[in-house]
Amino acid sequence: MKDLPSPASHILVIGGGASGVLMAAHLLLQGGTRVTLVEKGDLLGCGIAYSTTDPDHILNTRVHNMSAFPDRPHHFHDWLIARGTDPGPNGFVSRSTYGDYMSDLLAPWQDDDRLVIRRGEITSLDLEGAGVSATLASGEAIRADRAILATGHAVPDPQPDLDSAWSFDGDVDRDGRVLIVGSGLSMIDQTLSLLKAGHRGEIVSLSRHGLLPLAHGHALPRPRPVDPPLGAEVSALLHWARGLAREAEANGGSWRDAIDSIRPHAHSLWRAMSTDHRRRFMRHAASWWGVHRHRIPPASWETVLDALTRRQLVIRRGTFSHVTRENGTRIAHMRLADGTQETLPAARIIDCRGILRDLESHGSPLIRGLLAQGVARMDPLRIGLDVGLDCRLIDANGNPVDRILALGPVSRAAFWEITAIPDIREQAARLAAIPAHQ
Repeated sequence: MKDLPSPASHILVIGGGASGVLMAAHLLLQGGTRVTLVEKGDLLGCGIAYSTTDPDHILNTRVHNMSAFPDRPHHFHDWLIARGTDPGPNGFVSRSTYGDYMSDLLAPWQDDDRLVIRRGEITSLDLEGAGVSATLASGEAIRADRAILATGHAVPDPQPDLDSAWSFDGDVDRDGRVLIVGSGLSMIDQTLSLLKAGHRGEIVSLSRHGLLPLAHGHALPRPRPVDPPLGAEVSALLHWARGLAREAEANGGSWRDAIDSIRPHAHSLWRAMSTDHRRRFMRHAASWWGVHRHRIPPASWETVLDALTRRQLVIRRGTFSHVTRENGTRIAHMRLADGTQETLPAARIIDCRGILRDLESHGSPLIRGLLAQGVARMDPLRIGLDVGLDCRLIDANGNPVDRILALGPVSRAAFWEITAIPDIREQAARLAAIPAHQ
């Protein structure tokens, strides 16, 4: 008797931002897989990173590194050319343009019955039989062989008198002071938007270290193979990295060559650290790594540098406490690096402290439910869900959950550098190759 074909596996991808769309595309390319993609928002592939409409919010990675597929490095560049735009492989484009690319990624399967896109929010996920069962807020259930959490970044709940970096409407007195809490990439975006809108008032950036993202060079980095000291103390790792930078500069390059040489080993370096070493890295070195690793385009840096030179943009070191109101004016309360307490009146206060949030406090109902059920647990440093190197969730008893995997930022605890497209696409390709019943 002729063998009957195996039924197609059914994968549920939870989250339709960049991570989820990348995951769905890689799964569909495998063939023989049905995908249900659930997204609560209106846009696919955008999430908080690429939903901006401001053309001055620029990708911080060059075109040639932003393909959705690691084995098709020119895919994004070819997409741009097909739409009449060619910044060159080493150029930069707006994040909204990249959002359009992500939204278009699933177009080849729009009439394929292997892809189902559902609008809604999944509020619970249960292990059921040999698969999983997800419940939407509407009460509808979806059953699948496996679920992949691609829920992206945990955005904090709104706070009174504190604008979110992703929802600030730009409505501010042009001569009023704006306080931006944070000094990373989101602060750069908000500053660029304010300046483009003709803002004349002071812009104050407050952060613990007062470090700004550094700029890409006009010349491309020249990374070289390096042998990382896996498992070394954080101080030894910093010494090694500085040595690579000095060596690069002595050979006519720059520190960017050293950072890009280290970059391919970031996952291995993180995995080799003990929990205590990871804690020290986050306390003493993560900010320094971030400003060197996540660089901004030269044009963006020149605009920011001009504002710094004119003292319209002021960087202060300290921590933000809370906001009060006096006669209708927002008053920011902060503790400066020297230990003194200070208040600062501001027309608007924008929260750009980043996306490293405690999922138990800021996670979605789905994530909080998984934690409450013991199907998932927080990692020891509370920077994400505890996830194995195979991306399976780790439950409250320390056991892997075979039918629920994590992708992208939600898996950060296991990989650290897993928020950029080049990392997520590699991870998506690996997960797509895992048989659904393995």
